[in-house]
Order: sequence, then structure tokens, then C-alpha cells
Amino acid sequence: MNEQPKSSPESTTHFGFRDVPVGEKQKLVGQVFTSVARSYDLMNDLMSFGVHRLWKRHFVAISGIRRGDRVLDLAGGTGDIAALLRPVVGKDGEIVVGDINASMLQVGRDRLTDRGLVDGLRWAQLNAECLPFPDNSFDAVTMAFGLRNVTDKDTALADICRVLKPGGRLLVLEFSKVQNEAFGKLYDFHSFNILPKLGKLFAGDADSYQYLAESIRKHPDQQTLKGMMERAGFGKVEVRNLTNGIVAIHKAYKF
Repeated sequence: MNEQPKSSPESTTHFGFRDVPVGEKQKLVGQVFTSVARSYDLMNDLMSFGVHRLWKRHFVAISGIRRGDRVLDLAGGTGDIAALLRPVVGKDGEIVVGDINASMLQVGRDRLTDRGLVDGLRWAQLNAECLPFPDNSFDAVTMAFGLRNVTDKDTALADICRVLKPGGRLLVLEFSKVQNEAFGKLYDFHSFNILPKLGKLFAGDADSYQYLAESIRKHPDQQTLKGMMERAGFGKVEVRNLTNGIVAIHKAYKF
């Protein structure tokens, strides 16, 4: 009897703690963020007790982005990072906010427009694995809480490197590995017992927040992500842990 061909390891990827066909992950992630788009900011405040705002401010403060820079903010749908960067790049700079999810982009664009933030901002629906920009287009690329949802992170990092100018920098703010074991147990309890209940109560969607908790645990830890950036062509990769490693900032340069 002929043996049935075995599935290639590359044919599946993780969606939270589930293995799914590679071609389905993007659709499944899209459904999650379409579901949570309208309640995303409220849930961020509830999940982190508001600390995510401090993480994002610190992220921008240490970015090294300057007046006149052209910045690509990936997974920037809610507009939080773009709003913080806008006064930094000034009237001569530009921020392109890119997100794969149309609902998230609409929410972010509406929020910033309501605040009078229009000039110097562009909005683009795009896939981080295949950026629609020429080589050497940006002084900096930022990505806050988005990389873990990308299906092929190696491909995305390589394409980010391509669109950066020589000397340009990539800055990634993402959930990472907690450094203290006791604190990690408390964090796990919050993530898997409290977070889905908050999602059900305030967003009417427990499953999406269960996925978000799981996706954090599947994301590469600090040193693994550093190595991935180096293999993608980046140099001088720096890692900074915040709140005991709940999140980490990776800063890398294109030479």
C-alpha cells in the first residue's frame, strides 16, 4: 500500500494555541480585529490598567525619530503611535499609517481626524509581508503590538529592512517573555482568567481576547526576536524590557 504524503511542517502555523493552515491565519486574525476594532482602545485600558499608554509614550520618546523624518507605522490602525509621532516629525515630516485591517484603519483615521490631526498623515491598507513601497523609502519604521499577528515574521522583517533607508531604524513594541517567575504566574492568571471575561463583558467577545492572550505566548521571546532581526539584515539590535518583560522594545538599524 502506498503511504499517504505527510504534510509539510510549513503548511500550518499557529493561531493562538491552535494549528491552522498558513493560508487561513490572515483571515482568522482579520476576523479578530474586525470584531474588536470599536472596543480596542477601551479594552487596552482595561487589560493593562492604562499602562499601555505609558509604554507607547516611552516607545516614541526613545525612538530617535526626528523632525522631517518619513515614518511608516505598521499595524498602526488605532492611530496611537501616529498621534504621538506627529509633533515629533513636525510639518516637514510624514507618517504613513499602515494596517492590514480596514476596520482598524477606519477607527484610527476617524479618531485622529476628530482631533484635528490630518496634515502629514497618510493611511494605507497593506500587508507587512509585502510592502507596497520602493526600496529605501523611510527613515524609520515603527510597529506596536502588531508583529505577533503577522503570519511570516521573517518575510515581514526582511521587507521592512528593504523599505528603510540606509541608517534607518526599526522599532518594535511587543508583548514578550516575563522575566520573573512569580510575576509570570500572576500575569498568566490575568491573561487567561480575567482577560476573556473582560472581553465578554465590555466587547461582547470572549474568544477574540482568548486568542490575543494565546498569541502573546506564541510570540518569539526577546532574544529569539533579536536573532530574527539580525538574520533579516539588521544590525546593532537593542532590547529594552518594560514592566518586567511583559513588553519589550526592539530597536534595530539598517546599515
